[in-house]
Amino acid sequence: MTLTASLPVGQPRTAAARVARRRAALHWVATHTVAIAAALFFVLPFVFVFLTSVMSDRQALTSDLWPHEWHWDNYLKVWQTSGFLTWWRNTLVYAGAGTLLTVVSSVPVAYAMAKFRFRGRNLALVAVISMMMLPPQVTVIPMYLFWAKQLHLTGSLWPLIIPMAFGDAFSIFLLRQFLLTIPKEYIEAARIDGCGELRTLLRVVLPMAKPAIAAVALFQFFYCWNDYFGPQIYASENPGAWTLSYGLESFKGAHHTDWNLTMAATLLVMAPVIILFFFAQKAFIEGVTLTGVKG
Repeated sequence: MTLTASLPVGQPRTAAARVARRRAALHWVATHTVAIAAALFFVLPFVFVFLTSVMSDRQALTSDLWPHEWHWDNYLKVWQTSGFLTWWRNTLVYAGAGTLLTVVSSVPVAYAMAKFRFRGRNLALVAVISMMMLPPQVTVIPMYLFWAKQLHLTGSLWPLIIPMAFGDAFSIFLLRQFLLTIPKEYIEAARIDGCGELRTLLRVVLPMAKPAIAAVALFQFFYCWNDYFGPQIYASENPGAWTLSYGLESFKGAHHTDWNLTMAATLLVMAPVIILFFFAQKAFIEGVTLTGVKG
């Protein structure tokens, strides 16, 4: 017996459509169960941080997960905390300058390694990969002695910013992998038209490498924004040079019982990175995907 034969007259199509929609919804849930569980796994901690950040200090971290009153002034209290604006300024300078210097210094090296034929090319690639595998803890002591004893730049962010003007191994490798996918005919055509190597790089290669450059820039910006180890080593002695990541630890120590303020400060630190990734995720994913096309 069919479904429509057992339904009242005038309702078979509506009931059948309702059953079909219900089956489609169940099929969608069954198909995306793992994705939904993974999404909840990542989203729920942010929801918990946000709800705690707008609670009163008495309600925070209690069994009541929903705020009795919404204390939006918690964000204002955090923003007005002594030193918080300085941490923001230092982090923006560190992340902005570091990202710019890394991109500007890494692109020419990656272009040379991808498109030039020279003696020692494979050895240079091995050196770049070796630098990627070298833990920073191995070089931290000699580097600290160099910046502290020779240049006297500790207590500032310069020991972290200046080295980025000489390239980054991971960024060079990522850009090289992408530049290998650019057909050499474009570059040869530019050379035939009279373009030098610099003009070819600026007019031909860079416009085609925008996804990879965007991915490298985002990687570096996120690294600088979240860096805790570097500022702890070089800037801990000077509170005026602290970044948000290191200053947040100090804020947590000063407000260890005010978890609502701690959560509000944490959300203010995370917000710029989340917003930036939300608007740039297309270029980021495209750049990361295309860099692995050719080896």
